Amino acid sequence: MTGAIAPTKPLTALDLCDRCGAQAYVRVLLPNSGELLFCAHHGREHATALAKVAVDIQDETQRLIQPDNN
Repeated sequence: MTGAIAPTKPLTALDLCDRCGAQAYVRVLLPNSGELLFCAHHGREHATALAKVAVDIQDETQRLIQPDNN
């Protein structure tokens, strides 16, 4: 084992927030090979605490921004 972080797959509609069950847009990888999933709201709410314990944070909240089609 090299200690490198394995690439993560994109989050889908089947990935749900561990706090509220909404679609997850944030994946937090933990040192023990565990992961937590959060919606954008709970990802922002717990960002400071998660940053202290996370090995990696995959943030896909930019997908919520709709392009202006004018």
